[in-house]
Amino acid sequence: MSTTVSRARLIVACLAAALVMGRAAAQVIPLPPTDTLGISMEGYPYPFPVQFLDLVNDGQDVRMAYMDVAPTGQANGKTIFLLHGKNFFGAYWREPIEKLTAAGYRVVVPDQIGFGKSSKPELNYSFDLLASNTLALADKLKIEKFAVLGHSMGGMLAVRMARAYPNRVARLILENPIGLEDYQQWVPSATTESRYRSELKQTSEAFGKYVAGYYVKKNNDWIEPFIKIKEAISKSAEYPRWAMSAALTTQMILQQPTVYDLPHITAPALLIIGQEDRTAVGKAQASPEDQKKLGNYPELGRRTAKALKNAKLVEIPNVGHIPHFEAPTAFYNALLPFLEEWKE
Repeated sequence: MSTTVSRARLIVACLAAALVMGRAAAQVIPLPPTDTLGISMEGYPYPFPVQFLDLVNDGQDVRMAYMDVAPTGQANGKTIFLLHGKNFFGAYWREPIEKLTAAGYRVVVPDQIGFGKSSKPELNYSFDLLASNTLALADKLKIEKFAVLGHSMGGMLAVRMARAYPNRVARLILENPIGLEDYQQWVPSATTESRYRSELKQTSEAFGKYVAGYYVKKNNDWIEPFIKIKEAISKSAEYPRWAMSAALTTQMILQQPTVYDLPHITAPALLIIGQEDRTAVGKAQASPEDQKKLGNYPELGRRTAKALKNAKLVEIPNVGHIPHFEAPTAFYNALLPFLEEWKE
């Protein structure tokens, strides 16, 4: 083979690799490496090493996955837990982890039981259980006080943790949390069996439409990975177990409101609210009239700021459910100064 041909092939290969790398860099999370994933996302790459905490929940032995990432900047001795949402998992926190560790924070990112790389048992899920599991992780890591940043469903868990463990949670940050209203007032009740069957029947098209609704800017790199990951998991032989876990955690959200915890929280709080978000669990099952009342984040953010004893509200215009994707500059301009005020 001639040297010229070899060089040409090398150039083509390098260009192809550059295109792949560029696409990967643009995506907030990677696409699944294969078209089938286990229900604990075995083989799916997380941005930092994953460890496991052995727990017993409702008499069942389970394993809680987590990332524990050390500061890359000058360490300030403070730790923040990042708590994921219902349709999410630890890997989507990659950029916040990088920003926070660069600012000197230790960052701990658990996948709650029932989500991500953690076990998917069939049990009585509750926010008290998930909070207890998260505190057990803090105890294992010998972290006495910490901040919690909760997004979406993670915001409900963060609220419960701040209420239940005021001596441990030093700062509360809520990024477009769900549960700022009591969904039981508008969403008809349904059996776990019916929610399980709905999970099994949900199509990729329907799930993709739901995920697209998170955003104002319809960037496919923020949408496609979530669709492909769920498609890959749905091909697992254990997918029915995943679907049951998903149904049970939906029931947890609908039946265990945390909005009533807000007035009892004493930790300084920060609300970061994308103003175009209209997410509400079970909204599609509500009446057309009630659907208009649900997920009004501008109103919910202001109401929540008043309910909390010590809260700052940052409203981000033209942004939906995930500000750290859609408006990272505004997100970090709110988050980092708030954390810098944490002196104790």
